[in-house]
Amino acid sequence: MADIKTAMKAGEKDRLAALRLVSAAFKQFEVDNRAEVDDERAVELLTRMGKQRRESIAQYDGAGRGDLADKERFELDIINGFLPEQLDEAAIDAAVAEAIANSGASGMRDMGKVMGLLNASLKGRADMSQVSARVKARLAG
Repeated sequence: MADIKTAMKAGEKDRLAALRLVSAAFKQFEVDNRAEVDDERAVELLTRMGKQRRESIAQYDGAGRGDLADKERFELDIINGFLPEQLDEAAIDAAVAEAIANSGASGMRDMGKVMGLLNASLKGRADMSQVSARVKARLAG
């Protein structure tokens, strides 16, 4: 809410609109579930919003709508600013290797076990679709 006030005072219309989208998503969750948004739920909601923006960017770029893709990228930057620091590729690879070792996974049939471990530890700190692709590559190879 403080960021919304700051954006209003500074006259940053685009930033204000993006912040209001985040605020509206939180309020919608609170109304639908009759519960306050805690830190875990906030990360979950923001992660979902980020995923939606990435999918939209891919679709807009594919359709040649750079203007709409740029708007989505801006909103994604705002959303990512509220998420925990994202892990780099080396840290993700290390987590994948550790999860595979801990679960005793030996093939693609064990992917669910590995992703279960990773989902708990990396949620909100890494793009889980990229993590899933890395797990598939490791288990298939």
